[in-house]
Order: sequence, then structure tokens, then C-alpha cells
Amino acid sequence: MRRLPARHSRRPARSHPVVRTVAAAVIAVPLFVISASLATYAHLNANIDTADDVDKYLGTSRPTPTVTADPLVDGFAGKPLNILVMGIDARDLDDKTYGYVDGQRSDSTFLVHLPADRSRVDIVSVPRDSLVDIPSCLLADGTKTAPRTGEMFNASFEIGSGSDKNLTTAAACTRKTFEQDTGVRTDEHVVIKMDGVRDVIDTLGGVPFCFPEAMDSPKAKLHVEAGKQVLDGKTSIAFLRARTGTGGGLWIGSDLGRLDRQHEFLVALTDKVHHEKLLGKPTKLLKVLDQATKAISVSPGLGDLRTMAGLANGLRGIDGDEIDAITVPNAPSTTQSGRVVWTSAADDIWKRLKEDRPLTDPAPKPTGSTHTPKATKSAGVCG
Repeated sequence: MRRLPARHSRRPARSHPVVRTVAAAVIAVPLFVISASLATYAHLNANIDTADDVDKYLGTSRPTPTVTADPLVDGFAGKPLNILVMGIDARDLDDKTYGYVDGQRSDSTFLVHLPADRSRVDIVSVPRDSLVDIPSCLLADGTKTAPRTGEMFNASFEIGSGSDKNLTTAAACTRKTFEQDTGVRTDEHVVIKMDGVRDVIDTLGGVPFCFPEAMDSPKAKLHVEAGKQVLDGKTSIAFLRARTGTGGGLWIGSDLGRLDRQHEFLVALTDKVHHEKLLGKPTKLLKVLDQATKAISVSPGLGDLRTMAGLANGLRGIDGDEIDAITVPNAPSTTQSGRVVWTSAADDIWKRLKEDRPLTDPAPKPTGSTHTPKATKSAGVCG
């Protein structure tokens, strides 16, 4: 994966581990669906929590679609697609592992943009501490929330979930907030439950990871020694959640620093999935897909494994070099400590997405040379 800096951004661009977890499962779907029995397909499809009537909660005041919404053969082919992915950190009184946190929060949010020609994958991470305007959102009981100004972006999920913690209205409110503040229309969404990601990692047998120094975060319940480790699901989620502590930059206490660490974990997780060669291990593939489908709630357009399979078929030629991931260009807020605001450079990102153009211009090739330097290995990957 190319790590391209967002111009004038406070931090270099980073992607998020959950998106490649989902991508790995989706890429595996086409061949699996072809060979799976009807009973197996029905079992996996029943695992997926599909949002009903999400358009009702999104309202009518939305950015215009890039192209006509009439579905083609596979439902998505031939048109750009914007999928807003939300990783939720929902913990309740029954969760003794990570501690109790009231409410339902969108811990990580990023837009996955697939161009019409499926030549690449563009990912834009939204810092959860971004100060944005949140519009009025329709709740499941028919009431509407009041619009808010200068709120943290991840508050939109909790506001939209209402008292009954409704995932459909929570996702719709987050999508409305993103659309209002960027002018970019979202076509579909995926909500990923962090405890589900934990189970996927355990089913994979853990993720090898290399720590340059020991890390300790009492708040996240993370304690790891320096050197090569194989992280189980519990430790992986603690690592992904950690913001404060000692070692690995935790002393800074920054959410943006956490995005950096999550990127390193992403590389290690991607390598793990690649080396597992799940398509050649149908029994293990079934177990991974079983956990992965239980971990997500999706909008209706993604609510069938056959639909995901059709989408994955269009991405078969994509590898790490065609995945560009950036963080919304931002700067520290001058009014609220620990928060960030988007800079004017973000406007170029939104314009590129609406025009179905790459997030960044390709680097010029060196004159008189055809040599392509090898990418350096992530510091988090052992081997």
C-alpha cells in the first residue's frame, strides 16, 4: 500500500485496519459462494444485519448522485461507489474485558471510494475528534434531533442512535453529517463491531506483529513486551483502541497518533490474510466468513453475499499498489483543546471524490530511469 501524505495535513495519510479486514473477507466471497451449498450460503447471509429503510432517515436534502442510480448487471458495475465504513466501540456492563463505557460511539470512520473503472481503491479516514456541524437527524421513534455546531464528528453516531441504540439511524446520521460537511454523497455503509473484529483475528490464529519497544496502556488494558509477538483478538483490539500510556508514542495521547499505529497493524493483518491463502482452506474460510458476517451491519445495497461477490469480482486485479489511503487534512483547533479542524486542503479531496479522480496526482517518473525502488517494510511487521 502506498502511504501518500495529505498535502498541508497535520499528519501523513493513514488507512485503517478494519477496511482491509472487510476487503479480505469480501475478496474471498466470489469463489466461496460458487462452491458453497445453499444451506451454507443461507447461514452466512442470515448473519448479516441489514439496515431497513435507511433512505427514510437520510432525508431528501442530499448531494446529487454522480451517476444514475439504476442498477446494472451486478448492481454496482460501471459507476463509482462511495461506502462509509464505521467501526463502533460499543461496550456495556457485560463487557468485563475493556471496561464499561456508556453510549454507542463511532470509534473510526472512513470513506471507501471505488472508481467507475475499478482501477484503484481510495480511502479517506475521518479523525473522530474533527469539529464539524451535525444536522438534524430522524430517529426510529419519529422524533428529530436538534442540529449542532462545532461537535466532534463521532458524536453523530451516538446522537443518531437514540435511546434504543439503533444502528440504522446511527449510521444514517453519520452519513448525513459526512454528506453535509463534505458535499460528497455516500451510496452505502458498513458498521463494524469491534468485538466482531476480535473474533475474526482469533479465528485466523492471531496476527504476528513486531514491537520496537514495550507498550503499556492501563486505560485500554494493553500490556505487550518489546519484540516479536503474535497478537490474539483481545490484545489486538486493545492495541487498536489505545491512546494513552507509555511506549509506541502512547505518551503523546493523540488520536491521530493512534491512526499511525493502526496503519502498522493493518499491514501485519493484511500479510497474515495473504499468507493464510484462505481460498485453499474451505473449512477455515467458512469459519472466518462466519465471524466476519456476524461482525457487520450494512445498508440494503450490501445486504446480500451475492451482491458483495459481484462487487469483489470487479476488484480482483487490485493489489496494495492501487490502494491509496489518506487522512482528512487537518490542523489543531484553536478553540477546543485536543480537537482538530479540517484545513482548506480537504476541499480538494472532496472535489476529487465527486469527480471520480485519484486522491493524489501520481509522482513523476525519474528522467532516464526505469528503476522502481522497492517499498520499505512497515516497522510493525516482523519477518
